[in-house]
Amino acid sequence: MTFIFSQSQQITPQLALQVLLQFDKAINSALAQRVRNRVNFRGSLNTYRFCDNVWTFVLNDVEFREVTELIKVDKVKIVACDGKNTGSNTTE
Repeated sequence: MTFIFSQSQQITPQLALQVLLQFDKAINSALAQRVRNRVNFRGSLNTYRFCDNVWTFVLNDVEFREVTELIKVDKVKIVACDGKNTGSNTTE
């Protein structure tokens, strides 16, 4: 959504970046403090990569299990990075 506003020049690129950074902070905080559900998943590892301190996994035939639910999907891509605040990309 922010990308659309930025591309149509309704907001500046700097403001768009601030919005995205604030969203990242808010979603990380909410996931850490409010979400208590646990989901297990199992699948076949297709590919994996570690580049620039970011892990990327592609899994095939994945099953997500919660206590009472089972969801099956053909393909999942997981991108993971260190969620700790390094201070280099923060704006206060």
